[in-house]
Amino acid sequence: MENSLGLEIIEVVEQAAIASARLMGKGDKNEADRVAVEAMRERMNKIYMRGRIVIGEGERDDAPMLYIGEEVGICSQPNAAELCTIDELVEIDIAVDPCEGTNLCAYGQPGSMAVLAISEKGGLFAAPDFYMKKLAAPPAAKGKVDINKSATENLKILSQCLDRSIEELVVVVMKRERHNDLIAEIRAAGARVALISDGDVGAAINCGFAGTGIHALMGIGAAPEGVISAAALRCMDAHFQGQLIYDPAIVKTGLIGESKEANIARLKEMGINDPDKVYTAKELACGENVLFAGTGITSGNIMDGVRFFNGGARTHTLVISSQSKTARFVDTIHMTGNPKSVSLH
Repeated sequence: MENSLGLEIIEVVEQAAIASARLMGKGDKNEADRVAVEAMRERMNKIYMRGRIVIGEGERDDAPMLYIGEEVGICSQPNAAELCTIDELVEIDIAVDPCEGTNLCAYGQPGSMAVLAISEKGGLFAAPDFYMKKLAAPPAAKGKVDINKSATENLKILSQCLDRSIEELVVVVMKRERHNDLIAEIRAAGARVALISDGDVGAAINCGFAGTGIHALMGIGAAPEGVISAAALRCMDAHFQGQLIYDPAIVKTGLIGESKEANIARLKEMGINDPDKVYTAKELACGENVLFAGTGITSGNIMDGVRFFNGGARTHTLVISSQSKTARFVDTIHMTGNPKSVSLH
């Protein structure tokens, strides 16, 4: 799968990032997301594959493009029979977030990315549009920290695994009212807290690399982004656990239904009979071959953002593969016009 689709998948996230980056700092997060969706879908539909969106922009009635269940790839075109032999194309499931961190992009802040994960059919958990409690940590802590333990306990374990004092650890938490107690506990234990407004996929991936200054991600974020994070960290053999949150009283946003009971019923309709199950990275991204790709829109710890020049743009992309056991950084110069010079740096 990596050999046949790898380069084209890179181009999918590159095009989405370039489209969003043109609106960086202009204050319109919805438009930044819309153009990324359009660019991602347009490039995806040129790939010789039978793709199915399992995590996208929402349900079909709410999202005009890249909705859950949408078929993408060359086989989705009206004249598909003239272009390919459909039965010979590989079937893959795709999780996308064309503009992860829309607010970050809209306000010119660090860490916005265009991301996706792919696997063979059935290889990605079709997460409902709920929230998810998450715990991400470096490979050294895999299977040792546990989402069911307190933050204090996990920090002690993480300290031992990384041979660092707790005071040297940095934990990323989204700045939300629901996390006030968590933040207080982390600080009381002696660790430092990096608060973010958006973009917990990037925060999770930071945990997989040494040298980022980020040692854990804790707290509650969106479930679909949790699956993309799990795919990336599974490829890196790092730690990720997720647990669906279905109680509006815990989330404190009013965005996941009117009642706990109604949400449990909805999960059962989707075939999720144990709403409290804790999922590992391998369960959320269970395919034999998993590939993650992300391109920086605005610069972050790992990737540079899109840089424009007269006649083109430059992108920085991370591709992580479970198949080849590689994490590749791809630096691409896109010559869209007739540039008079192309800089190496």
